Amino acid sequence: MILGFDTSSAHVGAALFDGKGIVAAAHEDMARGQAERLMLMLEEVLTKGGATWKDLDAIGVGIGPGNFTGVRLSVGAARGLALSLNITAVGVSLLEAAALDMTGPVLACLGAPRDQVYVQSHVMTPPVHAQLIALSEIPDAWAQPGLTCVGPAAAQVAEQLGVKAVPARHAPAEAVARIAATGWQDAPSRPAPLYLKPADAAPSRDAPPVILE
Repeated sequence: MILGFDTSSAHVGAALFDGKGIVAAAHEDMARGQAERLMLMLEEVLTKGGATWKDLDAIGVGIGPGNFTGVRLSVGAARGLALSLNITAVGVSLLEAAALDMTGPVLACLGAPRDQVYVQSHVMTPPVHAQLIALSEIPDAWAQPGLTCVGPAAAQVAEQLGVKAVPARHAPAEAVARIAATGWQDAPSRPAPLYLKPADAAPSRDAPPVILE
């Protein structure tokens, strides 16, 4: 029994996977209030799926790329729950989740600020490694025969490359739960945020004030 969840973008999502399929799921779009909503949603999904915290074998969590605050929220929650329940937590890239159950070649595409996108290829040669790139800088060489762009930013990238775009086959949290179910027994390392861009906020360059004793 795997509980997956994600807050890496302007949403909160959770899903319960029983080894055969998704037995309960919820997804709510929201730009704020994710911290207050997450635990309540997890409780609701467990109840809907006829399960309790003690029934869980592992937790899956979306580790980004995405919003810094949202990623930290879900990763921190996953680590805390795994520790308190003495179960495994599995971190899942949202670029991998977007391409789940797609046949290649596929380019997973997630939205990013300032006309940029997060992308990663699946079954492309040469591969496109996970990266943040401006839409205007996407190389024409990526437009391989039969390429499909998938994910929230697929339409913009597909238009740039002249290829087709399709939505992901699974909601983010559902994909996270399914992927976590395939790897939780392999003793994965603790989930850690997947950041592909520097933080918008940076330490001040001004010298700190002198502390007078």
